[in-house]
Amino acid sequence: MKRFFLLFVLLLFLSIVGLSQSKIPTLSGDLIIFHAGSLSVPMKEVANEFKKLYPNVKILLESAGSVASARKITDLNRPCDILASSDYSVIDNMLIPKYADWNIKFVSNELSIVFHESSRYASQINGKNWYDLLLKKDVAFSRADPNSDPCGYRTVLTLKLAEKYYKKPGLEKTITDKDQNYMRPKEVDLVAMLESGSIDYIFLYRSVAIQHKLKFIRLPDEINLRDMANASLYATASTEINGKEPGKKEVIKGEPMIYGVTMLRDAPNKTAAIVFLEFLLSRERGMKIMEKNGQPSVIPMETGNYEKLPKELRLFAKPGKP
Repeated sequence: MKRFFLLFVLLLFLSIVGLSQSKIPTLSGDLIIFHAGSLSVPMKEVANEFKKLYPNVKILLESAGSVASARKITDLNRPCDILASSDYSVIDNMLIPKYADWNIKFVSNELSIVFHESSRYASQINGKNWYDLLLKKDVAFSRADPNSDPCGYRTVLTLKLAEKYYKKPGLEKTITDKDQNYMRPKEVDLVAMLESGSIDYIFLYRSVAIQHKLKFIRLPDEINLRDMANASLYATASTEINGKEPGKKEVIKGEPMIYGVTMLRDAPNKTAAIVFLEFLLSRERGMKIMEKNGQPSVIPMETGNYEKLPKELRLFAKPGKP
C-alpha cells in the first residue's frame, strides 16, 4: 500500500511538471534582428542572457544606421524578425503600414560631444567653448551621415538649436562644412577612428560613450534632445534628408530622442520574436541591461497602433497618439 502511494505521488509530480513545461514555448531557429549601431553593446548583452533561457535560438544581430536598416527591408527585401531603431519615427515613416503594424517606444538617449583623453584640447573643452575648439584648424571631428543614421540628422538639429542658444548665427553651417571627409554611415563607425587617434571629437550618443568608456561633454538640455520638457523648443529646428524615393526629400523636425522597436509583419520566426521582445522590454531583464548601458527606459509610452500590438506586448505601451 505504501509503495502504491509513493508511486502515485511520483506520477502526479511528473504530470504536473510536464504540464508546466508544456506552457513554456519551445523556441528554436534563427532570430534576425536589425538594430541601430548605438544598440550594439546592450543588444549583444540582452541576446546572451536570452540564450541562457532559450539555447536553441540562434540570434543574428545586424548593426547599421537605423535608416539604412529600414532600407534593407524596404529596398533589399531582406528577411528580418525585429527592427530596433534609434528613432521611433523611422519605423512609423518607413515600415508602417506596409512592413509592420506597430511600434513600441522603449529607451531614450542624448547627444554629446565624445572624445579621448589624448584628443587635442581634451583638458580645456567644456559645455561653453566646445564649438570654438572644434573649429580650430588642428582639431578633427566626425559625425554620422544624416541620410543613413538618426545620429547624423540629430547632430544637425542640435547644431541648429545651438545657434539660438549660444546666439551664434551660422554656427551650424560653419561646423557641418568642416571635416566632411570624416563623416561615416553610422555612429559606431566613428568610435574606431577616435580610438585610433584619427580624429579628436565625435558628435555621438552619451550611451555609446558610456559603453566604450570614453570621455564626453554633456550639452545643455536646450540643445541635447534629451529632455521631454523641451519638446516644443526642439521642434523649432528642422533639417532635410533623402526621402523614400530617389530625388525626394524628407523634413525632419527636432524632438526628444526616443528609440522604437517592432516585429516585421513577415517575420520568419514570430514565436521567438515575441518572446524575445517580452524579454527585451521587461524591466528586470532587457531594460535593466539597457539602463546600465546609458539608455533609460521610457516604457510605457503612447502608441497610435496599440490595438495591433500582440497581447503579450501590450503592457509595454499605452493607447494614444503615435
